[in-house]
Amino acid sequence: MPFPFENLKVYQLSLDWVETVDTLCTRAKNDLTHAFIDQFQRASLSVPLNIAEGNGRWHVAEKRQFFWIARGSVFECVPLLEMLKRKKLLGPLDFEKYRDQLDHLGRMLTNLIKAHEPK
Repeated sequence: MPFPFENLKVYQLSLDWVETVDTLCTRAKNDLTHAFIDQFQRASLSVPLNIAEGNGRWHVAEKRQFFWIARGSVFECVPLLEMLKRKKLLGPLDFEKYRDQLDHLGRMLTNLIKAHEPK
């Protein structure tokens, strides 16, 4: 039986993003510092982890705080993605595709946060 968060589309898409970042970092590992790779992987992994942890919280305010953190981690990935483009490790079409993926995740998390606003 799945945990409730496992059925959320935003959670599933955040896992896809983690896989994308892992692939990007593996492909460019010889051209990036360990610190860059570590930060990008931690920021991407923070998204599904905070969605999961937020869903495990009882109080609405706590849930929302974890969803805000997940949203912040999505935003953190944007400049990291931009750096890959600037370093010519990511073409413009792939950059736009991945940026759109982040935009979609951010919007979904905003809706998740709004759905947990106090009545």
